[in-house]
Amino acid sequence: QVQLVESGGGLVQPGGSLRLSCTASGRTYSINAMGWFRQAPGKEREFVAAIRWSGGSTEYADSLKGRFTISREIAQYTVYLRMNSLKPEDTAVYYCAAQRLGSTWSDWGRGTQVTVSS
Repeated sequence: QVQLVESGGGLVQPGGSLRLSCTASGRTYSINAMGWFRQAPGKEREFVAAIRWSGGSTEYADSLKGRFTISREIAQYTVYLRMNSLKPEDTAVYYCAAQRLGSTWSDWGRGTQVTVSS
C-alpha cells in the first residue's frame, strides 16, 4: 500500500497561484505514476494531471493545459501541482493519487481544499 499526504491548499483570489504538494510513503517502489484529481461541490471527481514516475511524461485535462503544471521530485517521492491564473471554477477538493504497476489509480490521499474567491 502507498500512503499519500497532500498539502498547499487554501484560499486564493481569482488570478492567483497555488502550488500543491503530495508526498508518498510505504510501497513507493511500486509507483508507476502519480496524479491529481479534483472534486467540486455537487460534481463528480475529475482528472487534472498525471506524471509517470519513470521518464516524467505528463498528461493534463484538456481544459487545464497551460494553467496547471505537474512535476515530481524523485528522491522525495513528491509530486507537485502548480496552478496559475486560478478561477472560481477551480474551487474544489484536490486529491493526490498513485497508480501502481499493472493497476489503476489505487491509492488516494485525503485531499486538500482549494478555494478561489475574492
